[in-house]
Amino acid sequence: MGYRVVVAGATGNVGREMLNILAEREFPADEIAVVASARSTGDQIEYGETGRKLTVKNIEHFDPTGWDIALFAIGSEATKVYAPKFAAAGCTVIDNSSLYRMDPDVPLIVPEVNPQDIDSYRKKNIIANPNCSTAQMVVALKPLHDVATIKRVVVATYQSVSGAGKAGMDELFEQSRNIFVGDQAEPKKFTKQIAFNVIPHIDSFLEDGSTKEEWKMVAETKKILDPKVKVTATCVRVPVFVGHSEALNIEFEKEISAAEAQKILREAPGVMLVDKREDGGYVTPVECVGDYATFVSRVREDSTIENGLSLWCVSDNLRKGAALNAVQIAELLGRRHLKKAA
Repeated sequence: MGYRVVVAGATGNVGREMLNILAEREFPADEIAVVASARSTGDQIEYGETGRKLTVKNIEHFDPTGWDIALFAIGSEATKVYAPKFAAAGCTVIDNSSLYRMDPDVPLIVPEVNPQDIDSYRKKNIIANPNCSTAQMVVALKPLHDVATIKRVVVATYQSVSGAGKAGMDELFEQSRNIFVGDQAEPKKFTKQIAFNVIPHIDSFLEDGSTKEEWKMVAETKKILDPKVKVTATCVRVPVFVGHSEALNIEFEKEISAAEAQKILREAPGVMLVDKREDGGYVTPVECVGDYATFVSRVREDSTIENGLSLWCVSDNLRKGAALNAVQIAELLGRRHLKKAA
């Protein structure tokens, strides 16, 4: 017997990817409900490439009683209203918003990194999905940390516009088109022009000059990986539709060579090492779209510090950074706790 699964926010970019991945991975769901706001009620959504169409229901009127798992992609404000209702009804919520990530009673999970932390989910019957940039980074860091113990990480991100939702993708497309025909490229979603430009600003500014996106990477990495690891981040929005990239500089307690790191990463769960040290021997965002892996390239030793490495990390932010990780959490929850499916 399989599970009864709800996808909340099914009409958005991440919600649609959740449905695609549930179908692709043949998640053992006997029944799937798709819910969203009132304006989407009655819309038809395809369930992956199965040919099956699902009708969107209004989340305001949906009764979660008797449903096993809900994958939430509805933003923090709506999650604040509906996640406790679903959880109280016995439906475990896997939430993609930032609302519960730092709640001490809610596990923040990347299955390749801290699967054991899911065991505390019953405190609120809610499990948090991390920030998209954090998710791919900790997948790459975990196997190296296990061997050589990471002291400090300096990361610069190159984050695609899909991280800002459909409005971000539309703005990049429209601005690019307008520039080619000589029209104005006025920013609406972003603070400055994104087409043919980069913006060193994601989310709101904090008092210390960092942004909330940068704070998330620091705080979430500590919660998921190790509270002793020091992290400093600069998060940048770039004119790429899908796929986040990161340049990582890592300082370790123990000696580790680039060759050793390559060997470790080659065998690490969730990681695909592509590091040929030749023209094109690395992965870029265009090539990672639609893939499950976190790709690592450009692994090299940093001669400016003792026990230092630099590397390049790329992943599909709509997948590993959001939808895929949520489905992997659901799979982990099933294996470790629910165990309904054969």
